[in-house]
Amino acid sequence: MANLNKVMLIGRLTRDPEVRMFSNGGKVAKFGFAVNNRRKNQQTGQWEDEPVFLEVEAFNRGEFGKTADLVEQYLHKGSQVFIEGHLKFDQWTSQEGQKRTAIKVVLDNMQFLEPRADGGTGGQPRTYPPRQKDAPGAPPPSDFDPGSDPGERPMDPPPPGAGEENIPF
Repeated sequence: MANLNKVMLIGRLTRDPEVRMFSNGGKVAKFGFAVNNRRKNQQTGQWEDEPVFLEVEAFNRGEFGKTADLVEQYLHKGSQVFIEGHLKFDQWTSQEGQKRTAIKVVLDNMQFLEPRADGGTGGQPRTYPPRQKDAPGAPPPSDFDPGSDPGERPMDPPPPGAGEENIPF
């Protein structure tokens, strides 16, 4: 049986990130996050927002993982951000001796959705120069990056009628 543990959310921070350092040099940034579920009120017929509050943890992982540093540097209470992560189940015993549990989101990736304070574009979509028609067998353009995601660059539309005869229905 397959398993999938992935969370994708757009929301706002409910408090400034709290950052802690580990003795091995690692770092974790913890913050509150809120998203809204929209539902229609059966009595009034009006749409209402039902907030959901979550705890999120971001770690610096490996040589290149600096997610906690980015959270610490750029996010603050009220920041809107898209986050991708996975769920983690925590269990502990309180000081009163009661067993406690919580489900948290561990941040894997994020996208800023607001303009930067320094006037940058923040989460605005990137724009690319128009593509030129490449001759068959020609070398790739000088700005070609074989490691880039092909979905990041707009593709030329197919010629009219191309492939229509191959549609199986």
